[in-house]
Amino acid sequence: MLLKPFVSAFLLSMATVATAPVSAVEIMKFHHNLPAGSATDLGARKFEAIVESRTDGAIDVQIFPNNALGDDVEAAQQMQFGAVHAAPIPTAKLSNFNPSLQLIDLPFLFPSPAVTYKVLDSASVGGELLEELSSSGFKGAAFWEAGFKQLTCNRLIESPADYIGQKVRVMQSPLLIAQFEMLGAAAIPIAFSEVYTALQQGVVDCQENPIITINTMKFFEVQDYMMLSNHGYLGSALIFSKVWFDAKDAATQKILMDAAIEAGAYQRVVSAEQAKTLLKDIITEGSTTVVKMTPEQIASFSEAMKPVHELFADKIGVDLLTAAYNEISTSQ
Repeated sequence: MLLKPFVSAFLLSMATVATAPVSAVEIMKFHHNLPAGSATDLGARKFEAIVESRTDGAIDVQIFPNNALGDDVEAAQQMQFGAVHAAPIPTAKLSNFNPSLQLIDLPFLFPSPAVTYKVLDSASVGGELLEELSSSGFKGAAFWEAGFKQLTCNRLIESPADYIGQKVRVMQSPLLIAQFEMLGAAAIPIAFSEVYTALQQGVVDCQENPIITINTMKFFEVQDYMMLSNHGYLGSALIFSKVWFDAKDAATQKILMDAAIEAGAYQRVVSAEQAKTLLKDIITEGSTTVVKMTPEQIASFSEAMKPVHELFADKIGVDLLTAAYNEISTSQ
């Protein structure tokens, strides 16, 4: 009989333990559009390590490379209602949500990586661009990169006139379409996952992308020439789903923002290192002829594409464009 109160108390204590709240681990879905091992993927892995460490495992970052959750635009749309939580999205694609981001895609705007980083990391230009994303349901955190774009084609491109009549694959971006139409080419938007087949089957003759992308996606296998032009910069904005981010406490928000910036700095370094190695691999493979454009050729292309700046000034914002020009001029 004396055991009865003890047993009752023991069972009550066990019930209390069983029903006590357990801290749940939150799954964070991180999208990107390149294969595992790419600079973007390694940047994502760095972000994952930082966040999981600083939250003591409370956030489990799950990375979905190679468009596993859909393409960039689809992922961005999912982010607007919190189904995907973070992603580095190319600014050309995000410009369909926020036209001012077309600034980054202007041809021959940035003279070097160092100047590019200074402008994009500045409060007056990069900070303003990231802040404007909030109106579209995103929390802008930092700028990552794929690097400077190069031209590939099935004919040697030596002057702007050589583009007349050529079919060029571009991203779904009004500015990029105008950039090549200005040269007399037919600019054709094609989904990233379909570019290799489109080149292989002759749907398009040419395309533009950074060296890393040209190599990892094997575009060089189905192109006769690769022209090193550095004619544009392909940046990505690392964004969070705003509805998801806003639900976090201030400490967690700081961890996420700091991780995006720190991983972005790491990703830029890896991107530059990979570009050098992957260019050598393309040359060694030998299926495409790699040609470095001369300063005179680059000047002629820059002059031919210059009207794009004026054409899109109002859409980008004259004040923002002026701030970018000022940052660039004081950085050289």
